[in-house]
Amino acid sequence: MVSTQPDLSELDSRLSPGALVTDRDVIDAYSSDKALFCPAGTASALVRAASVDDVVAVMRFATEHRIPVVTQGARTGLSGAANAVDGAILLNVAKLDAIVDIDVLNQTCRVQPGVINQDLKSALAEHGLSYPPDPGSVAISTIGGNVATNAGGMCCVKYGVTKDYVRGLTVVLADGTVTKLGRQTAKGVAGLDLASLFVGSEGTLGVIVEITLGLKPLLAPPVTGVAVFPDMESAGHTVSAFMASGAGPSMLELMDGATVAMINAYGDFGLPDGAGALLLVQSDAPGQAGVAELEGFEAIARGQGADEVFFSDDPADSEMFVAARRAVSPAMEQYVATLGGGELIDDVCVPRSRLGEFFARLAEIDARHMVEVSTAGHAGDGNMHPSVLFDASDEASVAEAKETFAEIMQLGLDLGGTITGEHGVGYLKQDWLVRELDAGAQVLQASIKSAVDPLGILNPGKMLG
Repeated sequence: MVSTQPDLSELDSRLSPGALVTDRDVIDAYSSDKALFCPAGTASALVRAASVDDVVAVMRFATEHRIPVVTQGARTGLSGAANAVDGAILLNVAKLDAIVDIDVLNQTCRVQPGVINQDLKSALAEHGLSYPPDPGSVAISTIGGNVATNAGGMCCVKYGVTKDYVRGLTVVLADGTVTKLGRQTAKGVAGLDLASLFVGSEGTLGVIVEITLGLKPLLAPPVTGVAVFPDMESAGHTVSAFMASGAGPSMLELMDGATVAMINAYGDFGLPDGAGALLLVQSDAPGQAGVAELEGFEAIARGQGADEVFFSDDPADSEMFVAARRAVSPAMEQYVATLGGGELIDDVCVPRSRLGEFFARLAEIDARHMVEVSTAGHAGDGNMHPSVLFDASDEASVAEAKETFAEIMQLGLDLGGTITGEHGVGYLKQDWLVRELDAGAQVLQASIKSAVDPLGILNPGKMLG
């Protein structure tokens, strides 16, 4: 994209002192996210933006010299969307981390993209407010990154995903233009919904520098239930039947037996040993309605063959079981280290009605390959995260892992689902996007990309290719 190396001293003169980094070791350390099997090119520079003016300066310089720009936050992504491309400027916005405003009356807040999700939740709680989206990386991922991938989490089944809370965005476009998209109000249909277009765009359309979020009153303490099953199929059928009953749980999470065993090896969270599958359910319905909802869950779970069902309104129990669910990632990392360190986390989402079939066919995929598949996910949404575990130092094991991963994605499509529910496309699933989108959708998306980024400098090679 760029034939000669531009004079970076010119860029340096436009930036905040110390924002430009040219040290190769530092640049390389910022050149990838957490995804495996995704290429990382050799970036020409790293800019750790300290202000919106820094972002504008980078985009103007990049447009003038036709240099690719890869926007980053905390780099906790799992699809390679934050990975460097050759010659690029890595534009890291993690230092733009101000909570600009919390409006209690209108139940909104304005934040910069580098704000950590959990830090925002803690700040809002002091005002009796909450921001429900809670990805597994809640303690380390940024709101900007959450917007870039339309992140979800464990509360999605009742409270929705990131896009349901984004009201407005301030965006720096490819040529350095600063524009405001969306609205501050609860309602608004003035023009096309361009703010929503940027949610989930993975840095391919512009650089988000401020986000206006709608909020909820502080969520009520939930009643928590746990159901233990002999297999994943039974658990999947329970999810379908429970949600079809009209239930509105605030959480409905699923872990297979392998995942439960890893968590038990990692720490004492009170999970039963020997489970084939475990469903974690919460209801924050007021008063006895929450208990009644879980009593309905218990009846359905037992009807589907649950070995054990119990629930509690003790906040300590709720915290312990949610902590167990959040421990999936570190517990799996601990286990994978004994196998050779390979872990590919899939992110397929299927209709809830087909979860039982999904798990039956997933078991067949697992049995065909000489790798391990361990599954957890947001069952209430049909969004599952089968993880392929393998020996990263063994070529045969790596090949098996890639094939298994691909078969899982194809299974998601076969069942009327999607290749990614919340992790994004990035590099990792780019070749699969064309299998999900029809020809008309592909042309439309490419046309939009070309309209807002005519030089193709924004995160090139990712998502839309």
